[in-house]
Amino acid sequence: MEPDATAREIAEISQTYQAINRKLAEFVVGNGHLIDLIMVAMLAEGHILIEGVPGTAKTTIAKSIAAITGCSFNRIQGAIDLQPADMIGVRIYNQEKREFVLSKGPVFTNILLADEINRVNPKSQSAFIEAMSERQATIDGNTIPLPSPFFVIATQNPFEFEGTFPLIEAQRDRFMFNISSSYMSADDELDIIRRVSSGHLDWEQYAASLIPLLSPDAILHHVAAVSRVRVEEPVLQYIRNIVLATRTHPDIQLGASTRASIALVRGGKGVAALQNRTYVIPDDIKKIAKAVLGHRVILTREAEVEGLNPETLLDDILAKTEVP
Repeated sequence: MEPDATAREIAEISQTYQAINRKLAEFVVGNGHLIDLIMVAMLAEGHILIEGVPGTAKTTIAKSIAAITGCSFNRIQGAIDLQPADMIGVRIYNQEKREFVLSKGPVFTNILLADEINRVNPKSQSAFIEAMSERQATIDGNTIPLPSPFFVIATQNPFEFEGTFPLIEAQRDRFMFNISSSYMSADDELDIIRRVSSGHLDWEQYAASLIPLLSPDAILHHVAAVSRVRVEEPVLQYIRNIVLATRTHPDIQLGASTRASIALVRGGKGVAALQNRTYVIPDDIKKIAKAVLGHRVILTREAEVEGLNPETLLDDILAKTEVP
């Protein structure tokens, strides 16, 4: 495709994103970085894992983005007794037709919110991660593709331990981004209180005002356009050096996988597109580096005893890695 055509498509993506942001700001307070990452992940065909306290508008954001992008939306509530069939579906015998009929589970949607995924038992977690990774579900030996686009927003509460099954490293690695959500700032909290007091925080009224600015087909078209964003050799080497630094850092026991490198490339393209650029710059990589790498590194026992955390070490790596 001609460079001018790609530039026009990227400009359209950026303009649409700005319109989506303005509409979300009418109801959602704060959470700007989370919304940015969700949009980047959608354009980069990745998934996002959100860790943090409940009541921070995760469900509201997911439902709003689904409505404003014209996508179907389903939600799975994590529970210890949740079975794979509850998520991917099951074949049920229809006595009238005298045949088995497929009853699709909630994974058959465009945007899926998997709430409190760490409450799901390991067997069901594995089935869910497989569907998320392969974008297909196997039911009674039959493989059925999931809708396209397919995007997962998963949440877990790290402050609850009873009845939970933390995701193992290989499962966490399947998420492009991991972000921690926390309580709002004092100003944002006051903004929420004022909106409630004045009656300007009515979900039903806001949801009724949401007019789709995109469609599933338009999203797929944008995904193709973002894939054509350029990443020059110096930036590719910059990505490599950051990932390699996580594998050689003395305080990190297990560094980032190759999936991290892929996520930085694809995520960097998404960031550039939202900023109306057809090329990636180092700042694009820096913007998503912690969200890509934080859940993929495991600290040494000594580092944990010293009170270090992945964010601190990644700050150190980014500060020491030469920027092209």
